[in-house]
Amino acid sequence: MSDIEKGSAGKEARVDTAPPPPAYEAGSAEAIPQEDFMTRNGLNLQSFKPRRYFAGDGTVIEQTMKSRHLHMIAIGGSIGAGFFVGSGKALRNGGPASLLIDFMIIGVMMFNVVYALGELAVMFPVTGGFYTYSTRFIDPSWGFAMGWNYVFQWAIVLPLELTVCGFTVGYWDQNTSVAVWITIFLVAIIVINIFGTLGYAEEEFWASAFKLGATVVFLIICLVMVLGGGPKGSRYDHYTGAALWYNPGAFANGFRGFCSCFVTAAFAFSGTELVGLAAAEAKNPVKSLPGAIKQVFWRITLFYILGLFFVGLLIPHDDENLLGANPFINVNASPFVLVGKYGNLKGFDSFMNVVILVSVLSLGVSCVYGGSRTLTALAQQGYAPKIFTYVDRSNRPLWSVLFIIAFGPLAYVNLAAAGPTVFDWLLSLSGLAALFTWGSICLSHIRFRKAWALKGHSTDEIPFKAAGGVWGSYLGLVLVVLVLIAQSLTCLPTVLRSNLPPGGGFNDVEGFFIQYLALPVVIAFWIGGFIWKRGSWLRIENVDVDTGRREHNWDEINAYRAQLAAMPAWKRWFHKLFV
Repeated sequence: MSDIEKGSAGKEARVDTAPPPPAYEAGSAEAIPQEDFMTRNGLNLQSFKPRRYFAGDGTVIEQTMKSRHLHMIAIGGSIGAGFFVGSGKALRNGGPASLLIDFMIIGVMMFNVVYALGELAVMFPVTGGFYTYSTRFIDPSWGFAMGWNYVFQWAIVLPLELTVCGFTVGYWDQNTSVAVWITIFLVAIIVINIFGTLGYAEEEFWASAFKLGATVVFLIICLVMVLGGGPKGSRYDHYTGAALWYNPGAFANGFRGFCSCFVTAAFAFSGTELVGLAAAEAKNPVKSLPGAIKQVFWRITLFYILGLFFVGLLIPHDDENLLGANPFINVNASPFVLVGKYGNLKGFDSFMNVVILVSVLSLGVSCVYGGSRTLTALAQQGYAPKIFTYVDRSNRPLWSVLFIIAFGPLAYVNLAAAGPTVFDWLLSLSGLAALFTWGSICLSHIRFRKAWALKGHSTDEIPFKAAGGVWGSYLGLVLVVLVLIAQSLTCLPTVLRSNLPPGGGFNDVEGFFIQYLALPVVIAFWIGGFIWKRGSWLRIENVDVDTGRREHNWDEINAYRAQLAAMPAWKRWFHKLFV
């Protein structure tokens, strides 16, 4: 008898006396007739009617996303202002060495997080996945906290992205009010979301393809500049190599600068986990998700590591332009724009600002997608009002989408004198949210593997396994904790320790709470979840690994594994890295 058959037999023979777990599936759906083109794409009033109805748990979002969508979401979906603009502040605070080292460390963390998420998503393809994994494998109260924390993370980031869009256009047009551009881009995000899942998928596909192409062009230009191939009279008309790593130096502001860079790097990776969220809406995630997960490695290497390596070779960390004058964002402070300016490349600065604009708008669409899907999952499990289970005939979780979009007008607070202060407090709510999400994914994977083994299953029954296994998740969890500690070191108030902010100066008590507010918010959600659901930390023997588990075609999986084993070594490695 095979391991798979043994595991199945053992599962049937045991009787679990644990209390029943929360519902993870909505039940059986009514037969749904094929909608016409206009209804399916949200282009008529008929499309707003309910698509499916379940007496108990609400609705389920249909699986319409294709492999090409998942692959491009994985390789470029979350690249935004944090990378193209925020990297300038990180370079200023920590220097090129800190910038590169910290992004590499966070890259290792995200590599393990995404692989752990991929394994869980293939086994349990649930909309709002990583929130439900926390509920299922850790603690229902903690899952409640992670779900609502993730919803508000995206809801608050949306007005920020709209503000960034407005100021990015200001690079070309200083006369038009920022409010006009905020309105235009908010309408654009609403229009894209009219098309539902496919609208998000197509927008992300083309936006990611554009970002990928632009980054490749940037890397080629940077290589030429470093080798001295810049136009005559420019800063890069002679070979410079690693000169800036010696003068003004590879590090800035010592350990404080290193920690500050660490935190910026973690924030720049926010949204990487969206590929796991999108997997629940893919037509065949078992086939398409593993390849998409593998693209994350190349995104980390190509976008972050190589891109920022060249930035550190071409822009000195003491460049005054990196500071920026605008309290929200200054695209003139982007090191990617400065390379074009200092190299006398006419139009290159405008080109990079177009890339930034597309990236920020794309992330704004992702805010609505990620927040609405998680809110729908919360409602399906009874952790949010039932109205948010509504999914219309064009596959949109309509009320959840409207809830997230309703936060968009907060972007107009930048028109008030107190706008920067308000935004500091709003951003503090989402500042550390991603770290808690990533840590929860790693812990969910660790506890899933323990429960899986305890129930008599083997890893051979897992069609897609995390590259680092359970030890990779332990490493990811440890790195998340280290980043949280690093954040605390950069925001301790004066009363505890002086001269901690990068570059000197003092941090007052208000500054501490602004930068670390996410922690008490998460704790408040956790307590709220406990009061509401009275859930407690799950014992491993009570963890349910069977309900809602996807049934796999093991004949096809085993045939593919045999085919892979018969390939030459180079071809096996190609499949492991790309396919």
